[in-house]
Amino acid sequence: MENAPLQKIRLLSPGSPNRATAIVGGEASGIVNWNDIRYPQFYDIYKILLKNFWIPDEIPMTKDVKEWGTLTPAEQEAYLRTIGLLSNLDSVQTRFILETSLFVSDPSVHAILSIIAQQEAVHNQSYSYVLSSIVSLDQQNKTFTRAHSDPAVIRRNQFIVDLYEGFRNEQTALALAKSLVGSLILEGLNFYSGFAFFYNLARNQKMLGTSTMISYIQRDEMQHGYFVAMLLRAILTERPELDENGEFTEFARKTIGMAVELESDWTREVLKGIPGIDLEEMLGYVKYLANKRISMLGLPDLYPGYTENVMPWIRAYSDENINNIKTDFFEQKARAYSKVTDDNGFDEL
Repeated sequence: MENAPLQKIRLLSPGSPNRATAIVGGEASGIVNWNDIRYPQFYDIYKILLKNFWIPDEIPMTKDVKEWGTLTPAEQEAYLRTIGLLSNLDSVQTRFILETSLFVSDPSVHAILSIIAQQEAVHNQSYSYVLSSIVSLDQQNKTFTRAHSDPAVIRRNQFIVDLYEGFRNEQTALALAKSLVGSLILEGLNFYSGFAFFYNLARNQKMLGTSTMISYIQRDEMQHGYFVAMLLRAILTERPELDENGEFTEFARKTIGMAVELESDWTREVLKGIPGIDLEEMLGYVKYLANKRISMLGLPDLYPGYTENVMPWIRAYSDENINNIKTDFFEQKARAYSKVTDDNGFDEL
């Protein structure tokens, strides 16, 4: 069953129930009735995503233009390389989310994925916007083109792209589940050392417009990663054979561990010598994030001892005040949190 190819959804299937019989490989009419969906918690995340709407052009960049020349050469280099990296990741994610939605039989999931894809497109627009504010068109083009050949970017991204292409080629439930692990890494781990770089500039009163934009992007990515984890756990609950003998669990642990190594290599290469960045602290932060992300899948920590955020200063710049429903799909119990705080925040997911 795990190797049976998934069929591309029909636009409309009269006679099928509005409530999907399964997330993938199920039956559904294609009509979304939010009052009668398979997982009511999905309506909460849908509404939160709608509230996150923002437009890059609304963020003033006047001060960033003036401050660009005050950055050290190392800071300017890290700024451009990180923007190039983020644009690559979000470009891939937009296409992956759109293609994945074509094989999801649950119309409520399809609706949420459409919003996520739109937000990823906005993120790409924002990278073009900030670069157009501070550097010439020629430098903008070089920044985006350089990411195609930057060995550090390629090493860091290739395994995720391979997982995505694996699903595009096989289009099975197992390949989809594996690609969602890649998506959780992209949304919840690969962006974050880049985010931290911009927040470090902000705490030194530099490039505040850019950091504001990054905080909006992170707010989106936190919700995207949360939903991907919800979606993956729901699929595993519906299709327990995907984790027969714990093989998928082992795959998830190894893949997230590999992502940490690649993220650490990137951190050492790109953020070395940046004023205010403690590399060892940053590497600990990456392991801490990995533990948080794997816990979202209901799995134990990969890195014992990394249970606290070693960079608490970052909370002043990142938006962690999100409302959501935490759901353990394996136990089928939902717990509602009206407001996320330092005590029960996203760090606890």
